Amino acid sequence: MSKTFPKWTNTLPLQIVIFLILFLGSVTVGITYYFTPEYTRVGYRPPQPVAFDHSLHAGQLGIDCRYCHSNVEFAGHANIPTAETCMNCHNQIKGDSPLLALVRSSYHDGTPIPWVRVHQAPDYVYFNHAVHVARGVSCYECHGPVNEMEVVWHDKSHSMAWCLDCHRHPEDYLRDPALVYDLDWRPASKEAQREAGLRFVEQWNVNPPLSCSGCHR
Repeated sequence: MSKTFPKWTNTLPLQIVIFLILFLGSVTVGITYYFTPEYTRVGYRPPQPVAFDHSLHAGQLGIDCRYCHSNVEFAGHANIPTAETCMNCHNQIKGDSPLLALVRSSYHDGTPIPWVRVHQAPDYVYFNHAVHVARGVSCYECHGPVNEMEVVWHDKSHSMAWCLDCHRHPEDYLRDPALVYDLDWRPASKEAQREAGLRFVEQWNVNPPLSCSGCHR
């Protein structure tokens, strides 16, 4: 009596299992590799409701980061400036510019400007701005050359591995607190940075947490 199925079908279940393992493994690797902040956030440059040029304000005019982000030294978050902050200057400079119509409207009726947030830590991550800037971590280390950006973009990955690189070797990133908001300052060399950084680590007793509970509370 002839067989109902050819002999090669005996290996079909094993082939299906191998295929599923390879397929699911490839999907998992792909998601793990590409769906990380390094690939989904770096370069993110959303259009803003008001064309605020950081390269003009922070770069050419040299306005200190703390003038607009006034809470950064004292709070866990860096606040977005209110329309009142903008109008401190723009009630005298380009006060009638149509580009500032939304700012003037916000200033008069109190409606917040709908800024699009570029940098946003997930809810499950604890990050305190004041702690970092007080220990010599510059805005530049996390946000890049903001003073050269016409439209702010997401410059660093802000992934867990990226954060841990700094926590493991803080001496490579710390600088004199007087230079934290100087976005143009660069160390003379890697050796000079490490030498000064090691001194700061010792003087300030810098000991960044490496355990999960340090950032996931």
